[in-house]
Parts: sequence; C-alpha cells; structure tokens
Amino acid sequence: MLTIMKCGVIIAFLFSIASLSFLVLKTFSYGKKKLYAEPRGDVKKGIVYAFGKGMMPWEKESARNHLPTYIGGIFYHTGIFLALLYLLGAILVIQLPAAVILFLRVLCLAGFLSGLALLVKRIFSPVLRALSCPDDFAANIIVDIFLILSFLHTLRPAPDITLFLFASAAIMFLYIPLGKIRHCFFFFYVRVLFGIFYGRRGVFPHISYKV
Repeated sequence: MLTIMKCGVIIAFLFSIASLSFLVLKTFSYGKKKLYAEPRGDVKKGIVYAFGKGMMPWEKESARNHLPTYIGGIFYHTGIFLALLYLLGAILVIQLPAAVILFLRVLCLAGFLSGLALLVKRIFSPVLRALSCPDDFAANIIVDIFLILSFLHTLRPAPDITLFLFASAAIMFLYIPLGKIRHCFFFFYVRVLFGIFYGRRGVFPHISYKV
C-alpha cells in the first residue's frame, strides 16, 4: 500500500509541475508589451531588490502595519518548504541525522501553528472573512494537515503515519494548480518580473536623478 501511495505522490507532483509549467507558458502567448521609455536603472539590481530588501516589512506597507501576521507568514511558508524537503527524504527513504530531524520538527510545528492562527484570524476577522472565498479556507486547511502530519511523522515514522502523510501530500499537489497554493510557485516568477520592470525604470532600488 505504501508503494502505491508513494507512486501516487510522485504522479500528483508531476501533474502539479506540468500544470504550473503550462500556466507559465500560457502567459507568453499573450505577447510582450513594447516598452517605449528609455531604461533608467539596472534590471539585475531590480531583481536583487525584489528578493532582498523589497521583502522586508519596512518596504511593504501592508506588512509593516500587520507585523505579527507577516512573521506568522514567514514561519508558515518556511515550514511548508521544509516539510516538502522532509517529504522528499521520506519518499527516497533517506535517513536524516537526529539534529536535522529536530530542526524540521520544530519548523513544521511552527508552520502548522502559524497556519492555524492565520486560519482563525481569517474566520473571526470581519474584514478578512468578507474578502475570503472557499479556496482561501480550503488551501489553508489542506496545507495545515500536511504540516501536522509531517510533524507527527518526525516523531513516529510508522507505516500508518507515512500512509497519511503521502495521502495528504498527493491531495495537496493535485490542488496546487487549481487553487491559491500555486502562489508559492508563481511567487518566484512574479518577483523576477517585478524586479525586471521596476529595475529597468529605476524605481527599485531607488536612485537619485541629477537636475
């Protein structure tokens, strides 16, 4: 059964990657808008800014005004990516050192608690609840289940826990191209485009002009 479920996870992952790649390639079919303004900055510096200083809370008003949520989001997404790495180790049956397991355990639990807190906030905040759609709740719950099962698997990697972990991972991979979880993939693509455009215009990083 575990072998079948492992194959299911791999198939779901390949489906997810293929679907996301298709969505990226589809954006190229819309053509590229011609830029008439002369370049006033450096594209490379714009990309560095987008992935560096531009991610800091003092550079983003929404993050600056909601710092606890920003920090919770960092733990949440860090936990997700580390849980995915742990899943890869479980699929390949890689024996990880105890220190690494402990590190992953702490971050998976922190990610789960952060995700749960964000879900509770979305449910009880009138503003967030009004802005939310079913996908917002479904995506959070699916990922939270994956995180808590990853955490439990670090404590007891028994066949039954492994089976549930693989099942939750397969469901998550199948859901990624269909729901908002795909933003974890498009985040990198969009930040590159962001850096290219505003770096070229000299908007980011800020530069001074001589009059």
